[in-house]
Amino acid sequence: MTVPTRAAGVAPPRVLTVAGSDSGGGAGIQADLKTMLALGAHGMSVLTAVTAQNSLGVQGAWELPVEAVRTQYRSVVDDIGVQAVKTGMLSSPALVETVAELLAGTDAPVVVDPVSVSKHGDPLLAEDALDAVRTKLLPVATVATPNLDEVAQLTGLSVTDDDGMRRAAARLLSFGPRWVVVKGGHLPGAAVDLLTDGTEEHWLRAPRHDNRHTHGTGCTLASAVAVGLAQGLPVPDAVRRAKEYVTGAIAAGFALGSGIGPVDHGWRLPGDRATG
Repeated sequence: MTVPTRAAGVAPPRVLTVAGSDSGGGAGIQADLKTMLALGAHGMSVLTAVTAQNSLGVQGAWELPVEAVRTQYRSVVDDIGVQAVKTGMLSSPALVETVAELLAGTDAPVVVDPVSVSKHGDPLLAEDALDAVRTKLLPVATVATPNLDEVAQLTGLSVTDDDGMRRAAARLLSFGPRWVVVKGGHLPGAAVDLLTDGTEEHWLRAPRHDNRHTHGTGCTLASAVAVGLAQGLPVPDAVRRAKEYVTGAIAAGFALGSGIGPVDHGWRLPGDRATG
């Protein structure tokens, strides 16, 4: 995996994450910013919620007011500008609709990670927000990156094989995103994802690593895709590189606390534990 270099003093590509905070540092805003740094982008953030979260689960979550989210977004975009945006936890219909409206007025590719459930099974999206995700948020997405639990919630389809992934992708594309990555990490066997725009199909397969410390994989993949798009990569290349990065981060995932630890966002950085 090659990360573009830049001359000293030249600003890196700017990527904005609109997501919730994970106080344990493994997912959410924290994972997004680590990924952006590791892949050569300048990460910026719009905080949508604060969670009390650790390796055992989510102990509490507090949504920020719509105006706080809107003002953060305008503050960054109107002054600094963005070359890609990634969305994560948007827990209510009001937040989904507000962020979708902001994205529609921003000339940058958008990666939508329709976060609904944490790694530990804690709900992060209100049931009545699902329709807003379908009708407001997905139509402004350049790439949507749902896992199979999120696919089931958004489409009503239960995916068990490659054909099911195709059917789910077609249903998701009907909501309006330009591309969809159906993540098949919850299926047995190799870790396979399907990327498609309804015309092209790209099956991305990787070996499944025997490591339970996988907290933050969804946030990390979506952020890595956003960095690739900000760097000018075509969608298939951005997703392929993101998949490679996440696979390495999973392999290097480490224990933290007494539950599920995080993936290692710095696995390719000099001096990191995974590279010596």
